[in-house]
Amino acid sequence: MKIYLIGYMASGKTNLGREIAEISGYSFVDLDELFEERYKVSILEFFDKYGEDLFRKFEQNILLETGSMDNAVISTGGGTPCFFNNMDFILENGRSVYLRMPVPLLASRLATIRKKRPLLKDVPPGEMEDHIARQLKERETHYLRANLVADGPDYNAAEIVRRLQEP
Repeated sequence: MKIYLIGYMASGKTNLGREIAEISGYSFVDLDELFEERYKVSILEFFDKYGEDLFRKFEQNILLETGSMDNAVISTGGGTPCFFNNMDFILENGRSVYLRMPVPLLASRLATIRKKRPLLKDVPPGEMEDHIARQLKERETHYLRANLVADGPDYNAAEIVRRLQEP
């Protein structure tokens, strides 16, 4: 089985993914980390040099590679499910969990690292919550297709694993 974690930036996909992998005995894969290792460039630098369109194509190629993995927890990028037919692929190839987090908490978590995030680096601090809320509104049509919605910030990895194993 594969477990895909989806959700907005800073919703906890990587940290929770590692915890779920440990509990379930699965391997852990972070698509953003895999991208940066493979292409030897940060996502921010890639965006600046080549743009979002090319990034999304490369990101999709890495996502498609997960189809051949077994027993893996896969943390996707925040936008991964929202492009091409990526969410269809996720639903066809594993179980998915949308990690839903309140906008003010996302804004707070992203405040100090926004300069490292290509889609947030130019957003003025005072406009962060509104920007996130608008982007989430667009993305939630994809996120809410997940097999399970987990509300944060107090995710329970063991409970998520248990719920994913239910028929």
